[in-house]
This record gives sequence, structure tokens and C-alpha cells, in this order.
Amino acid sequence: MSRSEFHQQHAERATAEARRLLEHREILGPRWLAWVATELYQLKPPEFAAMVRRDLARLNEA
Repeated sequence: MSRSEFHQQHAERATAEARRLLEHREILGPRWLAWVATELYQLKPPEFAAMVRRDLARLNEA
């Protein structure tokens, strides 16, 4: 599977996961960064985790 195919297949799921992570920011307060780092570390495959990190950064800036 090519990189673009992987991205197309998982883009919606990655954005949903990034939104889920952001929703916990207010709940967890200062503990959020450590929690989100753990959540990202557990995502597989690494390419998907990278997609979620990018979406998380994009949504966080918005």
C-alpha cells in the first residue's frame, strides 16, 4: 500500500482520534500532556500515530 493510499484510508479516523484527545484537555488539565503522549505512543502503526500528531497540532492551533 502506498503512502497516499494509507493516508486516504485513515485520514478520517486520524482526525477523529485527534479530536478525542483534544476533548480530554480540559478534563485532565496539566496532566493532559503526559496523558496524550502516552496515548500517541500506543497508536499503531507509527504512520497512523504521525497522522494523529499532525491533526492534533492542526486542531490545537485552530
